[in-house]
Amino acid sequence: MSEMATVRNDMMRCEPAPPLQELLARQRAAFRQSAPDYEKRIASLKLLEAVVIDRQKEIVQAVNEDFGGRARQETLALEVAPLVDAIKHNRRHLAKWMKPRRVSAGINFFPATARIIYQPLGVIGIIGAWNYPIFLVLSPLVDAIAAGNHALLKPSELAPASAALLQKIITENFPEEYIAVVTGNAKVAAEFAALPFDHLLFTGSTRVGKLVMRAASENLTPVTLELGGKCPAIIHPEFPLATAVERILTGKLYNAGQTCLAPDYVFVHESQEEEFVKLSTEVARRLYPKWAGNPDYSRIIDASHYERLSDYVKDAAGRGAKVSLLGETAEGCNAENRIFPPVVLQSVDDRMRVMQEEIFGPILPVLTFQEISQALRYVNDRERPLALYYFDYDARRVEHVLQTTVSGGATINDVIYHIAQNNLPFGGVGASGMGHYHGKAGFETFSKKKGVLLQSRWSSLTFLRPPYGSLSERVIRFLLRK
Repeated sequence: MSEMATVRNDMMRCEPAPPLQELLARQRAAFRQSAPDYEKRIASLKLLEAVVIDRQKEIVQAVNEDFGGRARQETLALEVAPLVDAIKHNRRHLAKWMKPRRVSAGINFFPATARIIYQPLGVIGIIGAWNYPIFLVLSPLVDAIAAGNHALLKPSELAPASAALLQKIITENFPEEYIAVVTGNAKVAAEFAALPFDHLLFTGSTRVGKLVMRAASENLTPVTLELGGKCPAIIHPEFPLATAVERILTGKLYNAGQTCLAPDYVFVHESQEEEFVKLSTEVARRLYPKWAGNPDYSRIIDASHYERLSDYVKDAAGRGAKVSLLGETAEGCNAENRIFPPVVLQSVDDRMRVMQEEIFGPILPVLTFQEISQALRYVNDRERPLALYYFDYDARRVEHVLQTTVSGGATINDVIYHIAQNNLPFGGVGASGMGHYHGKAGFETFSKKKGVLLQSRWSSLTFLRPPYGSLSERVIRFLLRK
């Protein structure tokens, strides 16, 4: 039975195990007894920041062990640094976010007043992903802490060393009834998703996301789904092609393409297709002089994912795609060491699996257009992506692309980096997810945004009480005035 079939079956029939139910009950009881106030939230964020910084070497080692090889700099730059930055951002702005916000009660209710207050929801469940096994667990935790919640964390079983380290770090620094880490296989993940959390955040594939949402629906648990999809990059012919290629390849080859925000395919003008491939080869060679034995180039997480990527290339080639290796040679790259040499695919079409499924690896299909409108139509005819990347210095055209496409987020003239902006909400749309987090968006996601009306000593609504008479009629006419 495939891994996906196992997950599906577990999700469909699973009930939470008693130990998980007991842990959730303890957290809920502790929260009800004393929900974290501002001081506790700030202290927890400071502690988490200090722990992440102090134990960065252990984090690097654990992630490297899980991948069988990932650059130290990538783990620090793409997981640890953004996490620390997010903590600092939340600490800096939390007092302002927590303040009740006054709003107008409306002239019809004068002199009543109204305000919005933010309350923690309770216990938040967080299911992380394997591709960034530290950041994708602790980043939503930062927002959950800031919002005043308790939290249960389930790291991915495909990154067991990172999961074990997260459990050790959290256990040593936070009481279990406040923050706890649950480790285990897909069955444990299914039991976890079936718990009656006050909110559940899942990061992973669209297919598993549907199963998580189905399990959560049994408890009417609200969900935030951070999924994936096929993120397009579109290069306007007037944009410097060499600049676009360098930025696209840099983002694509981070973590050997195992990034939900990595460009999944590229649109170039038909006159620039061969130049794009040529430049891609040059840039790849400059970034990674060799693939095998290069500590800067990440390995594929496991054998099944390596086989999946190999099958994509074989299927595309068998259906007429042209395969171009990026780099001098693929020597030393094999399924045993899980080093997958990047390739560019030309002459691709929708019959090929590589154009039907999220790639999640160092394979880059290239499509062509005569007019930008053709590329936009192609994107809009398909599931909405987690991100869209457009390369163009013309502000009017940029605005047109942003307004005529729908995606979870966008970066203009680069790729991926909108995820690192703490003042921007991060999340998908449609098949690429639902809900947002990061910064204030995350604080609001994990808070109950409660509307409060404060009636005054004297209320104009007195005139709308029975028995109705001429005065009531005049008030109604006033309310229905043109």
